[in-house]
Amino acid sequence: MRVVIAPDKFKGSLSAPEVASRLSAGLRAGFAASRAAASQPAEGFETTLIPVADGGEGTLDAAVGSGFTRRSATVTGPMGQPIKAEFAVRGEEAVIEMAAASGLALLPGFGDGSAPNTETAKSSTSLGTGELIRAALDLGCRHIILGVGGSANTDGGAGVLQGLGAILLDADGNELPGGGAALARLDRIDFSNLDVRLEVTEFVLASDVDNPLLGRTGAAAIFGSQKGATPDDVATLDAALAHFVQVLASELGLEAQDAAQAPGAGAAGGVGYIAIAALGAARRPGIDVVLEFTELEQRLAGADLVITGEGSLDEQSLLGKTPMGVARAAARSEIPVIAVCGRSTLSPEQLSESGFESVHALTELEANVEKCIAEAGPLLEELGKHIGVRLSEKSAPTQDAARTETKEQLHV
Repeated sequence: MRVVIAPDKFKGSLSAPEVASRLSAGLRAGFAASRAAASQPAEGFETTLIPVADGGEGTLDAAVGSGFTRRSATVTGPMGQPIKAEFAVRGEEAVIEMAAASGLALLPGFGDGSAPNTETAKSSTSLGTGELIRAALDLGCRHIILGVGGSANTDGGAGVLQGLGAILLDADGNELPGGGAALARLDRIDFSNLDVRLEVTEFVLASDVDNPLLGRTGAAAIFGSQKGATPDDVATLDAALAHFVQVLASELGLEAQDAAQAPGAGAAGGVGYIAIAALGAARRPGIDVVLEFTELEQRLAGADLVITGEGSLDEQSLLGKTPMGVARAAARSEIPVIAVCGRSTLSPEQLSESGFESVHALTELEANVEKCIAEAGPLLEELGKHIGVRLSEKSAPTQDAARTETKEQLHV
């Protein structure tokens, strides 16, 4: 029997590779114990681990778990501090997770209550993301997947441009500091030193955000408060971004103005905008991009069961997040799929319509949600043991018989 384990992270607890590893250990232990109790051989039970993500945080781990090589570079953090950020490379392909260079969690004081705040909201830059792109170019990468999410900045992607060699100048010819608020003083952009390798590089924007850059549903209005912006800051940032669009359009043409209204332009504080307007990126749903580079569907061949999941299985999960993407791939291969999670808020009707044969939550073992978060690893192994025992009981006692048993009998 072969089980493919393809989960997302359990946010705040475990990365996707850790979830897959813990679940695999539990499955193996439960299956072996059940077979031993029945005096039957446990040979022939195999797990394939394919950590996945939805294009945001965790995308880098998914890439490394699929054969990419982890690389690192020293870049500029969201408030100008030097940080070591990782990205992933496979041949001429690179995966860059924006949060590694420009993420909210990289703000000085994040987690102790002092950040994010009004100052970080106005001054955070995406410069480090541009520098990571340049590091990938230095390694010969010409196909770059930019996974956005968890960003600290609302700078319209201006920092990305700066990281790639553009110089943003005010009316006196002085270079602008980082951050969205400073864009109100932008007079012109010097592209003379923009990295020429961009002309032969293909970009993919992995994002599920479909907001435009500006206005009531734009980057500042919808996401600014999460980054510490006050209502006054939101108005300041939105006006500055609108001015940035005008200046960029005067340099690059009206296409740059139209790009501000494109779905996804408001992603990651406007990095989606610069990816579309200046880098020519094609926006695609994050889960589709990840499932493609992990080659999940091809690796499902010969599998008897797929297990996916994430920390909280809820209505948001049904809107194209990781578990549903994996479930659709499994359905195309006619392989049953079950889900594991920290907790589920879905109704029985929603679960029935989701395509999951069953859902198993850590709260079945531990009712205290805080304990589930703190002890997710051991609880996942325990949950895996229960699933492994049930798989053993429902499958044939020998490998040959197990391979001929119908997949419907493997539902757990």
